[in-house]
Amino acid sequence: MAMDDVREPLKGRKFRRCRSAPLAEHVPLETTNAGSVPVTESIFRNLHPSFCKVGIFLAFYLGIGTICFYLVRNQIKGKKTNGVLDAVYFCIVTMTTVGYGDLVPNSILSKLLACAFVFTGMALVGLILSKAADYLVEKQEILLVKALHMHQKVGHIQVLKDVETNSLKYKCIVAFILLLVLISAGTIFLATVEKLDLVDAFYCVCSTITTLGYGDKSFSTQAGRVFAIFWILTSTICLAQFFLYLAELNSQSRQRALVKWVLSRRTTNVDLEAADLDGDGVVGAAEFIIYKLKEMGKISQEDIRLVMEEFEDLDVDQSGTLSLSDIMLAQPPSTEK
Repeated sequence: MAMDDVREPLKGRKFRRCRSAPLAEHVPLETTNAGSVPVTESIFRNLHPSFCKVGIFLAFYLGIGTICFYLVRNQIKGKKTNGVLDAVYFCIVTMTTVGYGDLVPNSILSKLLACAFVFTGMALVGLILSKAADYLVEKQEILLVKALHMHQKVGHIQVLKDVETNSLKYKCIVAFILLLVLISAGTIFLATVEKLDLVDAFYCVCSTITTLGYGDKSFSTQAGRVFAIFWILTSTICLAQFFLYLAELNSQSRQRALVKWVLSRRTTNVDLEAADLDGDGVVGAAEFIIYKLKEMGKISQEDIRLVMEEFEDLDVDQSGTLSLSDIMLAQPPSTEK
């Protein structure tokens, strides 16, 4: 592993043990002082804990969509029940990309509206509703861990530690349980209300939550479409989150396997040469840690370069160490109020 590109700035420098560093969760996200952590202006920032904002975005989308599709209801052909209900139902099957085909646009205006609402609906599901679903799963995750440790004398700290260590695994379990509940509920409803036989009901559920939406089986009654408005949205998002957690769990497993391999393999002369950043023939603790973190894929050469550039800027006296005077000279206090 070549380290020549970072050896030059590190020549003659000594690494010192960092006693502590501020934890990421304790860094304020919003402050009014100069030099504070910049706050993104995105409207989607930190939306997942705020169900009020999620509700507003969803209500706005469904409200506008309902009005638009209600006004062009005569330009939409298919099985109809109630004008307003059909408009909301059409919004849901459009935004989730289910598209049964039981209601289809039949004019230039209605087709253009459908095109616009399918893109905005997908963005709403991907950027907002999935975040809210992830937050809900995280809350249920703690309840699951507590239930698993119900018969053990485990304190709150141990529960939180277990959640942190196996977070993705518990998220997969919670999402899978919710998915089973939603599949069962949908199958039972279609069999009892829509009068489908059990196999057709299960078939319709599967084609819906996977957004396949063949259209040969769908919600055709007024009661069925009321149920579908809530059920389609939650079930499709739940399935998407479940597969997302599975992918993340697989990635995490591979990362942990790499870490285990890096820590268990023997250190060779080649490793020591690569870890010797300052080229003095001796590998310090900091150099060894940086090298191992690079092998684990935790940091990259570019990360090291950027940090070293900041160090060079702060090290005003070029002593190879940072002091309070260096910081004050490099970053004079701001006069802004």
